[in-house]
Amino acid sequence: MMDNQQQNQQTLQGPVTISGVGLHTGAHVNMTLKPAMPGFGIKFQRIDLPDQPIVKADVDYVVDTARGTTLEHNGARVSTVEHILAALVGKGVDNVLIELNGPEIPIMDGSSMPFIEVIEEVGIQEQDAKKIWYSIDTNINYYDEVKKVEMVALPAVDYRITAMIDFNSQVLGTQHANLKSLSDFKKEIAPCRTFVFLHELEYLLANNLIKGGDINNAIVVVDRAVSEDELKRLAKAFDREEIAVQQREGILNNAELHFPNEPARHKLLDIVGDLALIGYPIKAHIIANRPGHASNVEFARKIKAYIKKNKHNRDVPIYDPNQPPIYDINRIVRTMPHRYPMLLVDKIIELSDTRVVGVKNVTFNEQIFQGHFPGNPVMPGVLICEALAQVGGILALNPMPDPENYDTYFLKIDNCKFKQKVLPGDTMVLKMELLSPIRRGLVEMRGTAFVGNKVCTEADMVAQIVKREGTK
Repeated sequence: MMDNQQQNQQTLQGPVTISGVGLHTGAHVNMTLKPAMPGFGIKFQRIDLPDQPIVKADVDYVVDTARGTTLEHNGARVSTVEHILAALVGKGVDNVLIELNGPEIPIMDGSSMPFIEVIEEVGIQEQDAKKIWYSIDTNINYYDEVKKVEMVALPAVDYRITAMIDFNSQVLGTQHANLKSLSDFKKEIAPCRTFVFLHELEYLLANNLIKGGDINNAIVVVDRAVSEDELKRLAKAFDREEIAVQQREGILNNAELHFPNEPARHKLLDIVGDLALIGYPIKAHIIANRPGHASNVEFARKIKAYIKKNKHNRDVPIYDPNQPPIYDINRIVRTMPHRYPMLLVDKIIELSDTRVVGVKNVTFNEQIFQGHFPGNPVMPGVLICEALAQVGGILALNPMPDPENYDTYFLKIDNCKFKQKVLPGDTMVLKMELLSPIRRGLVEMRGTAFVGNKVCTEADMVAQIVKREGTK
């Protein structure tokens, strides 16, 4: 279930430069992406300014969202950051220093694809540091009554986004776009260009607000009849011999859309970029209705505040009963020697070389409650530890070519804490993580048992892998 979640932090294999014009400032900018250490995050550096100030890609430093997202800190101002941030998130690049010799990210073709291409050209380097995903374990809502914008983050096992737009435009109509996995970002979202309505374009041109504007770096949506004189004025503004309108789609200069819903997909691209400013990779399903930069940023502030308040809950496993388990009870029985009433795991929902997550449904019908505080039933702490140990046994034996020929025996439990009672009706989510590589059959693990987002029990455990008697 978590295969599409990146496990380690990543940076670039080397520096790479891309150059272009800023959409709003018209400035020609050279932008160089450079590798950075684990934990560095994404930071911009204005190397054209005295002292070469740095501004972190963080929602706390957003100063303008009028026609893009602008950051400012330490005297460094950087505009239109959303498309490069979306490309970095889409490629799973966590740590990078972005050097600029101007005030704005180059607009290129109005999408993230040129940035994706230079990232792939230089290559991505996996780093020796774990990537910490923050799980959203309750709905986080944002609503702008004036703009009629609604955004919500729902608990999910990975990061996915649904965006819906409605501009009351006969040309665009109502559109929606989905990103089911970041692994689909390059193909499904990255090529999608920014768009502008003709009436907005005329205002921006008249007020000299898009000095770097070109017919090739945005989709211009023509939402009304246009005279020949207007087309000639636009052609002159864009230094073209002529400009035409494609009547069937209402797109200026016969531009071919990459997707029928390219505008909705670009709005989703903007969400990916703006939510990168949370500063933490998240597991959530984002649903956005009529989003824009201002609402994206306010929503990012809300999510960041939630994470800071609930940081101790980071990386809480999300159990979605609608998802098929990796091991169901039949597979578990074939793998483990335990049987009722001592089989204390019902499902395995995540399994990798370093981590396993299991589920135990606690019911009142189990024999333990007949004798353990029968008037006030509580799951015995030692059995919570046993449930963790059984899940840990699956992790320990997972790399073995013939796990059915081995057993795990626990040698030691340290730092065991019981923080909350487990009661009948609870669903325990049991997480075990390797603390160090398995050597000579010794397995060091850290275990945590959750009910909801609350930690019930945690402990460090050491197990020994032993070959069963009678096996070859």
